[in-house]
Amino acid sequence: MSCSEGLGRLVMNIYVCMQTAFWISIGFICYAYVGYPLLLMLIGVVRNRPVEKGPCRPTVSFIITAYNEENRIREKLLNTLQQDYPRKSFDVVVASDCSTDGTDDLVRSFSSSGVRLVRLNTKGGKEAAQKQAVELTAGEILVFSDTATMLEPTAITSIVKNFSDPTVGCVSSVDRFIDTDGTVSGEGAYVRYEMFLRNLETRVNTLVGLSGSFFAARRSVCQGWAPDLQSDFNTLLNSVRNNLRGVADPECVGFYKNLSDQKKEYDRKVRTIVRGISVFMRSLSLLNPFRYHLFAWQLFSHKLCRWLVPFAMIAALMANVVLASSSLFFQGTLVVQVVFYAVAMAYLATKRLPSIGMLRIPSFFVMVNLSILDAWIRYFRGERIVSWSPSKR
Repeated sequence: MSCSEGLGRLVMNIYVCMQTAFWISIGFICYAYVGYPLLLMLIGVVRNRPVEKGPCRPTVSFIITAYNEENRIREKLLNTLQQDYPRKSFDVVVASDCSTDGTDDLVRSFSSSGVRLVRLNTKGGKEAAQKQAVELTAGEILVFSDTATMLEPTAITSIVKNFSDPTVGCVSSVDRFIDTDGTVSGEGAYVRYEMFLRNLETRVNTLVGLSGSFFAARRSVCQGWAPDLQSDFNTLLNSVRNNLRGVADPECVGFYKNLSDQKKEYDRKVRTIVRGISVFMRSLSLLNPFRYHLFAWQLFSHKLCRWLVPFAMIAALMANVVLASSSLFFQGTLVVQVVFYAVAMAYLATKRLPSIGMLRIPSFFVMVNLSILDAWIRYFRGERIVSWSPSKR
């Protein structure tokens, strides 16, 4: 074989490898965001697990986690005390993570209304504060909420009804994001997608995650509370370990504002993903399909595949650059990718492009995947985020 023939064969092999990498990467991205929900829809045709709601009045411990929330805690407590749940069965507790401002004094001013303060003497993080509150409450159902999340008066009554079903271990609310100007952002569309996915998961089997801003769980699945693991995700996994499921209730809504500062919103996403990866890595046994069956596939598809999308995006772009000289088709796909990323980055950098959803959604998609990539880098550097500082919305 001549040198020219050998070189030609090498080039051909490189192109074949690049084509394979390109199509696998594109297919992986499509599976993570489209294929998984489509398969859930198909499974839902033959498998339906409705939630058997009914009249239910267990004792409820409502735990609000706070750290230096003097500007918002009063509004949160007034909102909480408007709940229509029977007061004799409704214990309101604020878990203060060693707040250093006037948060604790404001909470104490509500003691005549039955609000209790549970305070960590040293700052330990959100889950550490929640753990202490869990240990100092007696409610059969534990409801967790953030200070920034506002609820409708019927929220507790609605979320508790789900526990009439003995298969339910935890319940997630529906998120409603509102921009400062009252419009729905790219994230609003993204959250609607997530809520749609949660409804499919509820119908077929179980959720894979909960809304950390407002969720409820049986006390039994909160035993052995981990003070260093993301509580919403870990509570769902504990429910599955206890042969129970997590469900989403569209009648239970948590309202909160988007962050106006993109840098803070990006940092929040990175923190959330790092914490989620930490829980996932300590729960790899749940990927065993022989023991956890359908949930193992759900956990792989919803969490791990989604968290690997940034690497598939990078691989697709790099392969496309190599392939661009081989055909008009790959030149066209490269142009599409470049334009997509250019529009997204221009919007993220300046926000001077027209406020059109089709422009805002790419920017949010890119920001999400940049934050995932950043989170992986931080995780492998050894970062484990336990302490917290709530985002100011």
